[in-house]
Amino acid sequence: MTISSKLPRFVICAIAVATLAGCAQTGSPMIGKGDVSYGDSKGVELVSNEFGSTDLQRLAESMTRSLVQVPAIRGKRLTLADVQNKTSEYIDTAEITKSIRVQLMKAGTVRFVADTSHMAGQTEELMRQNQSGLYDKSKSKKIGKMVGADFRLTGGISSIVKKNSDVKDVYYKLSLELVDNETGELVWADDQEIRKTSRR
Repeated sequence: MTISSKLPRFVICAIAVATLAGCAQTGSPMIGKGDVSYGDSKGVELVSNEFGSTDLQRLAESMTRSLVQVPAIRGKRLTLADVQNKTSEYIDTAEITKSIRVQLMKAGTVRFVADTSHMAGQTEELMRQNQSGLYDKSKSKKIGKMVGADFRLTGGISSIVKKNSDVKDVYYKLSLELVDNETGELVWADDQEIRKTSRR
């Protein structure tokens, strides 16, 4: 006697319906009305000739490719200051900075230590571990053990805008410099450029 012959008919029907429903569902359920769609995050964005996601990705990738070719930085520690916005438009330069940092970390060429913008948080964490009385002294991280950066990476993005009644032309340039913190020597510098033209 089979197992199916031992089960009541309504149980067998319920199992069959559940199985068919599971087969019909081919992915995660849709939430909402469906008037929002996903796009390719790496797709070329041409909504306007203002600074956009494609520009950020291209500049960060090209700068990273250039920097990882510098033999002097292999295995060294860096600080990366926020890229300065020297354009006439709002650009979230912190995102440019983060993209460059992430790509350099993925390349495995350098390590990063706390820079000026992160030092307050780092100092607060050490003070909390050592002075709050909440931590086992033998297991808290000691004050005076932070490691200094070998190099400092700084830079900025600038733009030149030209327009007439028919055409608007925007030229962007991202410039970065790498300085040896001990000697003050400029070890590496590079510019990456983008030009965007639109007709009105």
